[in-house]
Amino acid sequence: QVQLVESEGGLVQAGGSLRLSCAASGGTDSRYVMGWFRQAPGKEREFVAGISWGGGTTYYGDSVKGRFTISRDNAKSTVVYLQMIDLKPEDTAVYFCAAGYRWGLSPIPDRYDYWGQGTQVTVSS
Repeated sequence: QVQLVESEGGLVQAGGSLRLSCAASGGTDSRYVMGWFRQAPGKEREFVAGISWGGGTTYYGDSVKGRFTISRDNAKSTVVYLQMIDLKPEDTAVYFCAAGYRWGLSPIPDRYDYWGQGTQVTVSS
């Protein structure tokens, strides 16, 4: 069983930046892919970014390419980061961290096995 805990999000102005982190604990094998998803009110959960277990491969949703960067640190325990720049009001959502063992990098939420509790990011115009 893997537990995922996201850092606190926040309120930022449009054009600003924010970094989220997600700390993973538990489980017997750290070789899982990690992803960030987001969900705005009334909308489906949207893939934001994903990273392979070694960190060598990343994958981004079209709406965040060039603005968001995912990275991970597996040195002691697994921590995944999402650096967000040039934030826009449409980036406002609850952001979720996810971990998956069964599939490779995927934008499909059902292919992830564990989820964090989510953290609110609000971008004001």
